Amino acid sequence: MNSSTATVKIDNGTLAQKTVYSVLFSIAFAHLLNDLMQSVVPSIYPILKESFSLSFTQIGLITFVFQLTASLLQPFVGLYTDKKPLPYSLVYAMVFTIVGLSLLSIATSFYMLLASVAFIGIGSSIFHPEASRVAFLGSGGKRGLAQSIFQLGGNAGSAIGPLLVALVVAPYGKSYVIWFVITGFIGIALLSRVALWYQNHLSLRAANKSSFEEDKVELSNKQITIAIIVLLTLIFSKFFYMTSMTSYFTFYLISKFGVSIQDSQFYLFLFLASVAAGTLIGGPLGDHFGRKYIIWFSILGAAPFTLLLPHANLFWTAVLAVVIGVIIASAFSAILVFAQELKPGKVGMISGLFFGFAFGMAGLGSAILGYVADQTSIEYVYQLSAYLPLIGVLAYFLPNLRKKKN
Repeated sequence: MNSSTATVKIDNGTLAQKTVYSVLFSIAFAHLLNDLMQSVVPSIYPILKESFSLSFTQIGLITFVFQLTASLLQPFVGLYTDKKPLPYSLVYAMVFTIVGLSLLSIATSFYMLLASVAFIGIGSSIFHPEASRVAFLGSGGKRGLAQSIFQLGGNAGSAIGPLLVALVVAPYGKSYVIWFVITGFIGIALLSRVALWYQNHLSLRAANKSSFEEDKVELSNKQITIAIIVLLTLIFSKFFYMTSMTSYFTFYLISKFGVSIQDSQFYLFLFLASVAAGTLIGGPLGDHFGRKYIIWFSILGAAPFTLLLPHANLFWTAVLAVVIGVIIASAFSAILVFAQELKPGKVGMISGLFFGFAFGMAGLGSAILGYVADQTSIEYVYQLSAYLPLIGVLAYFLPNLRKKKN
């Protein structure tokens, strides 16, 4: 039996292999709830700036603390839980986020704001490595599909969060952030059940250790290291470009085509919907055709369309944005599973490293591209970032994975 295969007890006491969809959809919904709560922080920046008379430097410091705790801690959390799995750490992650949101709702000073976002970031760092491991274990061998379902939940949460902030918090003030705590308690109830499955799965693995031998790839340590570096470089390319769309696409449309703020949000929604579609299809395609080919297609394949985007009219800009979203979003699940297969037995560490690096690149990209826009123009940002997917040519150096049993 493969080490990644999900297991359940059946009536005669033997072990059965299958994809545990109830677990996959549960952890995906938990991801939705987690990322929904995370998205509250940037969504209320305008409210915080006005309420506390913050400078842009202070807003940047809030982002820095949030990204620091949400990204840099993840590989270390994953490394620890690879050695000592903690099924109920998923529940603890929600507790940290609840504490952070509660502090945010009652914060009376800038330093309380920093403390609140630090708690929320720590919650994210604990959640993502272990939740990704649950998706991996519940995949039944369909690892790309499992990660796509998991990622789809996160994308949905990130999209829904700002909408709820607009409905619940913006009209009434920062104190109404407390209502998002309800989401956290729903997450605790859900993740308690997931943690029970996870714990039972670990017990079954321990009782049937010979059935769970790790698959190792026939690569040297040097080849594995080079492959990890290539994958991280591709993450840099993907998330730098993605942040140009998620952070600045509305400004680009308003500046270049004179659309209204409301209409610009509609075009942004089209892009985000295409990202969700790409996320969902990327993993299964990787399972079927091979992850290396999907990585090639999803990064380098987006380049012709990103290069055309700055020269298109409004209609074709919308069409190209949808095409780009579908193609480039299909990469992450394939990249993450490819990396997990390079380092079997290190699912938590790899997940933490790649999620953390992705978050860090998104934050860094937003800051750098914002500076470029200030110094030049928003149109120049898209002319410059259009070349980022060309970095996908580095996928050529990824090895073809061949596995051997220990």
